[in-house]
Amino acid sequence: MPQIFKFGSYRIYFWLNEGKPVEPVHVHVSQGTPSENSTKIWITSTGKCSVANNKSNIPAKTLGNIVRLLESQYMEILSLWKETFGELRFYC
Repeated sequence: MPQIFKFGSYRIYFWLNEGKPVEPVHVHVSQGTPSENSTKIWITSTGKCSVANNKSNIPAKTLGNIVRLLESQYMEILSLWKETFGELRFYC
C-alpha cells in the first residue's frame, strides 16, 4: 500500500483495492502493518477531514493530531490520490 505519511508509529496510506468505481478520496491509518480494516478518514472537497471509523482504536488526541496533519497536506493528498487512482471524487 502506498504510504503517504508517517505520524510517529502510525502509517497513513491508500488501500489499493478500492473497488469499481473507486471510493471517494480517503486515507487509512494504522499502527504497524497496513490493514484493510484500519481507521478510515474521508478527505472532503473543502479540505477538511471526516473520520469514517476508528477501527485501529487510535487515541482521540492522537487522531486529532493526525486529522490536523491531513488537513494541512490537503493538496498533496489530492495530487497523490489522482496519480494513484486517476480520478477525484469526494464523500462530501
